[in-house]
Order: sequence, then C-alpha cells, then structure tokens
Amino acid sequence: MPSAALSGQGGRRSLAALAMCVLWAAPPAAVISSAGVADAAAPHAVAAPVPGPPHPAADRSWPVDGPAGTHPVVLRGWDPPPTPWAPGHRGVDLAASGGAIVKAATPGRIAFAGTVAGRGVLTIEVADSGHPPLRTTYEPIRATARKGQHVAAGQPVGVLEDGPYHCRAPCLHWGLLRGTAYLNPLSLLPPEALRNGPSRLLPVFGIPEPEAVPEPGPVRPHHEQPAPVAHKTADSSAGTTGAGLLGAVALTGVAVWALGRLHRGREKSLHAGRLDSGPWPANQTAAGASPACQRP
Repeated sequence: MPSAALSGQGGRRSLAALAMCVLWAAPPAAVISSAGVADAAAPHAVAAPVPGPPHPAADRSWPVDGPAGTHPVVLRGWDPPPTPWAPGHRGVDLAASGGAIVKAATPGRIAFAGTVAGRGVLTIEVADSGHPPLRTTYEPIRATARKGQHVAAGQPVGVLEDGPYHCRAPCLHWGLLRGTAYLNPLSLLPPEALRNGPSRLLPVFGIPEPEAVPEPGPVRPHHEQPAPVAHKTADSSAGTTGAGLLGAVALTGVAVWALGRLHRGREKSLHAGRLDSGPWPANQTAAGASPACQRP
C-alpha cells in the first residue's frame, strides 16, 4: 500500500480516537461535579446534639449556707497529699459561724456520729454510689441525727461546734472518701451550685479557683440561619457540566469536519499522482525512467 494511503488511514484513526476521547470525557466531568456538590454540602450538615448526663441538682446541697442565701466561701481548698502520710488538706473548709446548721450534702445513710480526737464527726454513706460507697464527713459537728438514719440532701444533721477548727476562722471541714482514698468534695456539686451567688472560691495556699462554666448563648431561630452554600455550588457545577458537554459536541463536530477534509484531500492527491506517473510502474526511479533504460 502506498505511504500516502497509510498516512491517510493513520490520520483518520487519530481523529476518530480524538472524537471518542472527547465524548468519553463528558460523563466523568458530571460525576466529579456531583461529588463536588456533595462535598460542599457536607460541612453544612448539623449533627444531632448528644444529651449529656443530667446534673443531680435536687440530690446535692451545700453543707452550710453562705451570707444572704448564697453558697459559702471556701476558706481552704482541697490539697491532696502525694503520699498517705504526707502533709496536705484532705477536704475543703467552708466559712460558717458556730451554731450554724449543718446539712447533708447528698442523700444516704449515717454511718458514724461521734467524737474523734476531741472533735465531733459525722459520716454519711452516699446512696447509690457504688462499691465501696462514697462517704462524706463533717466536723466539728454536734450531730442531731443518729447512726443508721437515712437522710435526704439538704436535710439538717447537726450544728457546727465552737471549735477546734481546721482554719483560723470558724469553718466546717467537709471531706469525701471512697474506701481509703480522699477525693474532692466539691466534685459532688453541679456547676450551677458552684457559681450560684456572689461568693467565690478563695485561692488559699495556692489552690486555684475553679474555672467558670460559660452561660449558653441564645439559640437563633431556624429561619434566621443562613442558607447552605451547597445550592450555589450545585448551580455552578450544573453550569460547568453543561458547558463541558457543549464543548465536547463542538470538538466532535470539528473532528468530523477535519476527517472529511482529509479524505477529500487524499482523493485529490491520488488522482494527481496517477496523472503525473504515466504508464510507468510503481517502482520507477527518481529520474522518471524505467530501470531498463538506466545505464549500468
């Protein structure tokens, strides 16, 4: 087959392959545009809020009242020792005056009511607190409730004695234990009880104040929330996909037109070649003469 014919067939194959590539390129563009819309809409999806554990405010109470009905001032915070016999503070000291009413901080059963080292001590096992149960301690106190009695949170269980105290001013020492491990008794109270009123936790002996819990802000109505941007992304993606399809059709038309022009040009070249070659065979020499007419 002549080389010109081979070149024409190669050109037609190239144009046909180009047209097929243009047509096959359009569907992936649509798929990519759809994926882009899904990705753009994903950040606007709002996850359902997970409800947290409710604060048992009704089952917790400060052991003593502060001024004007507020919570008491913490004169000395919880400072656990590094080892069982090392110095520290295994509870909190709440400001109160002698004779003040002492209340149960939690519901439970009175496990001990008596005197230890010259101080009146009351111990309450916290109800439903696991095994071993949590125990709250109060001193110095003159108990008005008896051992084995079940009490509710906020129920009076004694009065504050005139001393001796854990701090320089009159105060109630309030402790919390599980087994032999001392814990922070303020952890029993819900956050709203800790921030109630103008009183605050004093940073005595390097104990920092507890961080304030931020108040929840107002919830915006649903109709005021801005519309998701996903709609705009979808519209622009649809326009981009349509433009890509139009471009593919245009390129296909150009490829078909070029293929026709190439075919017509090939026919003209073949016709002109036949007129110029004359009766000589296809393997004629460059001089246009037959090999028989060449000199040896």
